[in-house]
Amino acid sequence: MSTNQLPRRWRWSPLTDSSTTTLPPVFTRDARYFFSIVGSTIKILSTTSGKNISTLPRSQDEGHTDTITSAVLHPQNPFQLITASLDGTLKFWDFLEGVLLRTIGLGQPIYHVCAHEKIKDHLFVAAAKTKKSSQSSSQGPPHAGHSDVPGESCIVLRVSLKTQDSSSPEKAQKPSQIIPIGKTRATAGLSISASGERLIAIAGHKAYVAHTSNLKSGFIKYVSPESLTCLAVHPSEDYFATGDAKGVVRLWYCLDPKLVKVVGVEKKSQTSTLHWHAHAVSSVAFTTNGAYLLSGGEESVLVIWQLHTGKREFVPRVGSPIRNVVVLPPRAAEEEYLLGLADASYAFVSSSTLRLSRVHARLKLDPFISNSRPPSSTTPLAFHQPSKTLILPSSHPSSLQTYSPSTFALIAELEVSPSNRVSRREEKPLEPCRVERAVISSTGEWMATIDRREGDESFRDEIYLKLWYWDKKTTFWTLNTRIDRPHGLAKVTSVSFRPSAEDMQVVTTGEDGNLKAWRIRKVENKKGVEEVSWTSRSCFSLRSDIPRHTSWSHDGTLLAVPIGSSVVLYDPNTNAIQQSFIIQECRQPSEAHFIGQSGRYLAVMGGVDLAVWDVLSQSVTWHVKNRCRYSMVMSHPQHDTFITVHSTVLDSSSSLITLFRATSPIPLMEYTLPFGILSITSFHQSSHLLSGDFSLAAVTHKYGVIVMGDSFVLPEDPGASANPLQRQPVAQRRSLFEEMFGVSAVASSSNPNDLTRKATTDLGPGGGATVPWRSSDTTSFFDAPSHLMPPIETFFEPLIDSFLRLRTTHDETLVVHTEEGIAEVEDDMAVDAIQETGLVDVPTVSKEAVLGVFVPLFKKMADTPDYAYRSNKTIPPPKAVNGSSKKHTRPISRANTKNSLHSDVQSLSLDLSTLPATTKPGRKRSRASHG
Repeated sequence: MSTNQLPRRWRWSPLTDSSTTTLPPVFTRDARYFFSIVGSTIKILSTTSGKNISTLPRSQDEGHTDTITSAVLHPQNPFQLITASLDGTLKFWDFLEGVLLRTIGLGQPIYHVCAHEKIKDHLFVAAAKTKKSSQSSSQGPPHAGHSDVPGESCIVLRVSLKTQDSSSPEKAQKPSQIIPIGKTRATAGLSISASGERLIAIAGHKAYVAHTSNLKSGFIKYVSPESLTCLAVHPSEDYFATGDAKGVVRLWYCLDPKLVKVVGVEKKSQTSTLHWHAHAVSSVAFTTNGAYLLSGGEESVLVIWQLHTGKREFVPRVGSPIRNVVVLPPRAAEEEYLLGLADASYAFVSSSTLRLSRVHARLKLDPFISNSRPPSSTTPLAFHQPSKTLILPSSHPSSLQTYSPSTFALIAELEVSPSNRVSRREEKPLEPCRVERAVISSTGEWMATIDRREGDESFRDEIYLKLWYWDKKTTFWTLNTRIDRPHGLAKVTSVSFRPSAEDMQVVTTGEDGNLKAWRIRKVENKKGVEEVSWTSRSCFSLRSDIPRHTSWSHDGTLLAVPIGSSVVLYDPNTNAIQQSFIIQECRQPSEAHFIGQSGRYLAVMGGVDLAVWDVLSQSVTWHVKNRCRYSMVMSHPQHDTFITVHSTVLDSSSSLITLFRATSPIPLMEYTLPFGILSITSFHQSSHLLSGDFSLAAVTHKYGVIVMGDSFVLPEDPGASANPLQRQPVAQRRSLFEEMFGVSAVASSSNPNDLTRKATTDLGPGGGATVPWRSSDTTSFFDAPSHLMPPIETFFEPLIDSFLRLRTTHDETLVVHTEEGIAEVEDDMAVDAIQETGLVDVPTVSKEAVLGVFVPLFKKMADTPDYAYRSNKTIPPPKAVNGSSKKHTRPISRANTKNSLHSDVQSLSLDLSTLPATTKPGRKRSRASHG
C-alpha cells in the first residue's frame, strides 16, 4: 500500500486517567484538600467540591518516571508531601506552591513509605531487594490480596532525610544513612504505632513488628492463618488491625510485651477477630477517637465496628467495590469517611447519619468489571448533539453514563437495566445484565438500547430493546417503550435509526436471520392526551444468512445490509430490494457504510479486504488488501471521506487510523495510536462539518475514553497543571466537651448580642414565628441513627419557643424587678426603658469558666473507688491466640455511682454571678413577656 505523505496529523487527548488508583487518598492537615495518586501524577482535589485544583508535577522532568506507590505528609512540615515510586526515588513536594523541593534516590523500587512526628529526619520504606529490582519493577507494585506472589521479596529500611550532597531538585541525592531492618515478602502495608515505638509491616501470612529504638534486633514475626491484605494502627492505643483474603478483620495486641507469649520457638500474640465480609478486605481504618473501626471490600458495603461491644453498622450500596477507606483529619469541621471506589470515584460518608453525603466522580469506568465482558459483547458509545454529551458505559455493565467533555463533568447515570449490585457468590461471579448497544437518532430525541443477560441451565437469555425519549425540561432520558426479546431468543446484531424526522424508524437485525423495522405509534387516551410509543412495522429476511450490520443513506431513502457474500440495498418504505451485488474481492462483507451526502459510494469491509462500491455505475471503484483485519469504518457526515481502524502488525494493543477518499485507494493519512479501540463515534462540531475535519470519541481496550481528530477543541482544564493553593480559614471543629453536652448558651462570642439580634431580625417586618421543622437542615436531623437521637421529650421546649415571640407593644403593663420588690410600670415608662436600654445584653461567659465548673465534678467521679476507667486499672484484651475466632469484646465495669454522686450533682450549679460577665450600666431593665 503506497502512501501520500501529507502534513496532516491527528492528535488525541484522554478524558480519563490512564488507570484507576489503588492508593488511599492523603488529606492535608486542615482537610480542605486531598491527594489522589494516579500513575505517576498527583492530583489535588477539593474536599467540598471534588474539583481538581492542581496537578503535580509541573513538568515531566520533575515527576516520577514510574508508578507512584505510596504518599505521606512530611511529619515535621505538614505543607510538604512525600511520594515514593517504583523508579526508586523519594520526592518532596511543596504542594501549596506546586513545586518540587528535592529528590532522594535509593536505587531500588519502593512499595511503601511511612513516617512519624516523633521520629525526626527519618523515614521507613519497604523496597524491593536490590538483586531483583528489575523483576519487581516490571511486575508493578504488590496490592491487596496479592502480596504473596512467588519470587517477590522486600527489605524494610530506615532512610535518613539528610543527604550527602545538595544539587537541583530533579537530580536524585543519596541519603546520608540507610539502616536495613529486615526482609519480608512483598509488603501489603507499613505503618508506625501511635506512640512511635513500634514499626509494623504485613506481608503474606505474617505480621512483622520491630522496635524503632532498637532496629538492630530486627523484626518479630507473628503468623496469620490467612494472607493479609491491609493494615491500620490504632490512633492512641498499642494495637493494630489487619484484613485478610478471607474477609476476616483481626486485632493484634502484640505491641504490648506483656501480651506476647512464647510457644516453642514461635511468639504468639493475643488477637480478636471481626468477621462479616464474604471476600477479601481491601481496607481498614480507625476513627479519630479510636472507638470504631471501618472496613470495606468487594461487597460495596462500609462496615462500622464498635470495638468495645463488637456491634456493627452498615453503609450499603456505595456504588462500586471499596478499595480504600480514609477518615478525615481531626481538624475537619465534621468527621467524615472517604471511600475510594473501584470506578475511580470518591464517596463521602457522614459519621452522624451514616449516609453518603456527596460523591465526586468524573468518569466511572472500572477496568476490572469492564474487562470481564464476554468477547462477543460490544461496547456502547454514542454522542448526543443537543446536549453535547457522550453516552458511555458506566462502572456497572447494566448502566450508562452521560459525560460532558466541554465541562469535564459527569452529568448523570442512567440505569438501563435495574439490577441488584451484589458481589460474587463464592468464587463464581454473578452474570449481570449488560448494555450492549446504544444508538441515538439524528434529531437527538430518541435513543435505542439493547441490554442482555446470558442464560444458563436455570433460565433463558433476557434480551430487551428499549426506546428512550430525551426530556428537554429535565434534560434526562426517560423510558418510553420496552420490547422484550425483539428477535426471540436470538441475539441482536445491530440497531440503527433512519435519518428522517418525518418517518422515524428503528431497524434491528438478529441472529435469527430477520430484519425488523419499528415505528412510532400515536394514540389518544380517554382524557384526550396523545400517547407516543413504538411498535413493530415490518419483518423480513433474505436467504438463511445472518445480517450483522445496517447503514442508511444520508437522506434515509436507502438501507444497506450485508448478508452472506452480498450487499443488499432496500427501500425502507416498501421493503423492496433496489440493488444486490457481490464484490469478488470481498467475499465475506461484515459492514457496509454510505460515504458522504450523495449516497453514491459504499465502503464495504470484510476481514482484510476493503472495497468501495459505486451505486450508480454498479461497479467496484477500488479495492485494497491489508495485512491485518479491519475492525471498524467511520464515514464523514458531509464529505466523501472515511477512516478505517485496525490493529498494527507488530503490536495488537495499538491501532492504526487510515484516512481515505471515496475515489482513491491512496491513503490521505495514517496515524498510529498507542492503544486498541473497542468502540468509536462521531464527535463533530458544526465548524468541523464544513471543513471536512474529523472529531471522534473512542473507548480504548483498557476502557479509557479519548477524543481525537484534526482540530477538536476542548476547553483547558484549570486543574490539569500545577497551581498554587489558596489559604482560607477553616471552620472550627467543636470540642469534645461540646460534642457531648452541646454548645453552651452562655459561651463567649465576639458580640454577645449577635444571637439576640439574629432572633429579632428573623421575625421580619410585622413579626411572626418561624417554623424550624420545615427547613431542610432540621428535617435532616431526623435522619440520624436512633441511638444518636435525643429523647423525644426534649423537643417540647424548642417547639413551644418557636411559636412565641417577644412582645414589644407599648399597650401592655410590664413588670420590673426593683430593690423594694416587684412593681408595675406604666406604659410610658416601659417605652422609655426599652428605648434607652435597647436590646437585652446576654452576659458573656468563657469556655474556660464553663469547664471550670464541670472539671471538679469529673475529677471527683474519676476518684471514686468503683469508677471503671481509672488510670491505675488496666483492662486486658480477650485471651485468644492466632487463628482464634473469639468475638472482640472488652468487659467494662459499669458500677452504680449514681447514689454517691447524686448529692454532688445536685449541689453543683453554674452560678453566673460568680463568673465574669459584661453588662451595660443604665436604667433598670424590664422583663419582656412572651405572648
